[in-house]
Amino acid sequence: MSVVASVEIASAVLSVPAAAPAVAAAHYAARLAFEADVSDVHADLTSGAPGIVVVDTRSKAAWDQGRIPGSVHLPTARIAELAPESIAPGQTVVTYCWGPGCNGATRAALAFARLGYPVKEMLGGFEYWVREGFAYDTAAGVEQRPVDDLTAPRSGISCAC
Repeated sequence: MSVVASVEIASAVLSVPAAAPAVAAAHYAARLAFEADVSDVHADLTSGAPGIVVVDTRSKAAWDQGRIPGSVHLPTARIAELAPESIAPGQTVVTYCWGPGCNGATRAALAFARLGYPVKEMLGGFEYWVREGFAYDTAAGVEQRPVDDLTAPRSGISCAC
C-alpha cells in the first residue's frame, strides 16, 4: 500500500492577504495623486498642456549632463529660496531627479508641498526619460538615445497602459 503525503504549498504573495478592494482603490487613487510617469509628462510637454512645471532637482553638473527640455533647474537644497521667484503659485510642479534609485525628487516634492504648491513626483526620473527614447537637452545640445525595450516598446509608441 502506497501512502501519498499531502504537501501544502504556501503562497509567498498571499502570506500577507491582499487589501479589501475599497482600501486598494483608495490606495491606488492616492498614489496617482502623488505620481506621474515619464510618458505622461512627455505627452503633456509635447502637447503644450497647461498647468505643469517640470523641475529638475539635481546639481548643476547633472543638469549640464542632461535634462528634460523645458524643465526648470531648482536643486533641492535651494527650492525654498528660489521657488517663489521661479514658479507661479498654483502651478502643479512635477519633480524629477536621477532615477528610481534616488529619492531626490521625493525630497524636492516635499519641499514644494511645504511651500504650498500642488506637486507630483515623476517616476523613473531622468534615467527613464532617456531610456524611453525621449530627446533631452545637454550643455552641448539636444541628444536622444534609442528606446530601451525593457522600459518601452521598440516602436517608441506609448505602451498605452
